[in-house]
Amino acid sequence: MTDRLTNSRFAKRFGLTTPIALAPMAGASGADLTAACCQAGTLGLLGGGYGDRDWTQREYGIAAQTLSADREAGVRLGCGFITFKMEQDRAALDWVLDRQIKPAALMLSFGDPTPFAKDIVAKDIPLICQIQSMAQLPQAVDAGASVIVAQGAEAGGHGMNAARGRSTFTFVPEIADWLAANAPDVMLLAAGGVADGRGLAAAITLGADGVLIGSRLWATRESLAADAAIECAVQAGGDDTARSAVFDILRKKDWPAQYDFRALRNALHRQWEDRLDELRANPAVAIADYKAGVAEEDYSRAHVTVGEGTGLIKANASAGDVIAAITKEARALLG
Repeated sequence: MTDRLTNSRFAKRFGLTTPIALAPMAGASGADLTAACCQAGTLGLLGGGYGDRDWTQREYGIAAQTLSADREAGVRLGCGFITFKMEQDRAALDWVLDRQIKPAALMLSFGDPTPFAKDIVAKDIPLICQIQSMAQLPQAVDAGASVIVAQGAEAGGHGMNAARGRSTFTFVPEIADWLAANAPDVMLLAAGGVADGRGLAAAITLGADGVLIGSRLWATRESLAADAAIECAVQAGGDDTARSAVFDILRKKDWPAQYDFRALRNALHRQWEDRLDELRANPAVAIADYKAGVAEEDYSRAHVTVGEGTGLIKANASAGDVIAAITKEARALLG
């Protein structure tokens, strides 16, 4: 019997035992989580995020050292960055590009990848581009992407805003059809709401070569997320999340208007979600309230970065156990 997971194009291309990539989540996908995912047979993408060179250098170096004795796992180590932030400071990207041992892949999300893609492709490093609309697809392919990530609005953290976001369930097959007709060698990953084996099996059935998982791996023991925040996610359901600009305003993040942020819809979010203009005009009191919540680990005020898949998160387990369970369930369904 053919194993549709280990024989997927994505798994074979990157030497994986399961066609899963860790989402490069800023503030969560640090050295420990990234290395654990590599060791569990997935593509580990460090969360380079906003482009802090010192943080990226330290965490990438720790992950590489952790994996140095395991050749198979070591070649699965990559990194991801927020594209529009690279326009402001690309020092972290350049540091990764200059590594003697090339990263397995580099992922760019949120912005035109073209200015940076040529340097990545010139180093013979596979480029992964995350997109949120069909309009972004030709641009990513023309830039030289080897892998497209189709991110549905169900995803936690940043994504296309509530007015323009797509559902993963319809977005993935539409992209799969376009790639089959126009760029058949480019692989496709589904992202947004994938939190168990059913999601992985569904993505494969819809035409994807694998999945990019964020929220479910955010809520693991190796994640940089606080245990108290993860416990909030474990107790929450998908109805408890919302996508808005609230937490970007409170954190003073200068995101383009088409993107906003999904997190648990806690008390502070509810207070401001229908008063965004007022919050933008005079945010000082709310920012102080938010910062106090972060300092006190009070998640009625501090944000918990999970998507609609949070209702499928039942425990704070190890990344290896989560990946094994997802793979086992998907294999049974596809078999």
